[in-house]
Amino acid sequence: MSARKLSVLGVLLFVASLSLAFGQDNYEIQVYSSEMDSPGTTALELHSNFTVEGRKTAREGTVPTHHAMHETLEVSHTFSNWFETGVYVFSSIQPDGGWQFVGTHIRPRLTVPESWHLPLGLSLGQEIGYQRRMFSDNTWTYELQPIIDRKLGRWYLAFNPTFERTLHGADVNRGFAFSPDAKVSFDFTKKIAGGLEYYGSLGPATDLLPLDRQHHQFFPSIDVDLSPKWELNFGVGFDPSHNSDHLIVKCIIGRRFEWGKRAKPSRSDPEASHK
Repeated sequence: MSARKLSVLGVLLFVASLSLAFGQDNYEIQVYSSEMDSPGTTALELHSNFTVEGRKTAREGTVPTHHAMHETLEVSHTFSNWFETGVYVFSSIQPDGGWQFVGTHIRPRLTVPESWHLPLGLSLGQEIGYQRRMFSDNTWTYELQPIIDRKLGRWYLAFNPTFERTLHGADVNRGFAFSPDAKVSFDFTKKIAGGLEYYGSLGPATDLLPLDRQHHQFFPSIDVDLSPKWELNFGVGFDPSHNSDHLIVKCIIGRRFEWGKRAKPSRSDPEASHK
């Protein structure tokens, strides 16, 4: 194995060895793919998530989620064929409170280059950031997210076994939490794919909660490649257990900007982690 490959693997292993934050509820609802844009690409994504049926009362000092509209702006840039960094700005439109700033996160991500021709796509993202106390009882959080995916003909499979830890807030002493996300989709045409996304919150990684206390959300979704530069993801999600927000509508619109280069086609997935 070349020295370059060893250096990339070394960085991946180093990041994986760091301490593992509860995701940002209903701000980022994505199952990430390992694919990375061409170096020099800047991507903008707007995440719009509306809670049709959610928590109607304040809880532990945080605002209700029922009929809240969450808007997240994501700006990411690809620096090489194995490294990119994204920045998120969260906001919330409350039914009776207007549009309010929620917080920001930064998300560096490493991936194994496609030139290695591995049978699986492998990537590793980490995310750290802040949310205002009125929106979360955990104000500073950290997340480590391995990404494993595979394209099989017209089928696409992805798994994000996410580990989360609170750095400051109510759950700071509760250790690591395990929140697996997954996706399966099928290419109906070259531009349209449909499938199912899953987002879970199972409790402490070393002592999972009983099934009746876990959170499980399912999002039938559709992905549309409008062009090599534009992408759209739309889904309607529900929690059959009612342990989390029961009904959510989400939409992600993405636009790529390649400075002096031709845009790289995607695989009908605008990177749908539920955070």
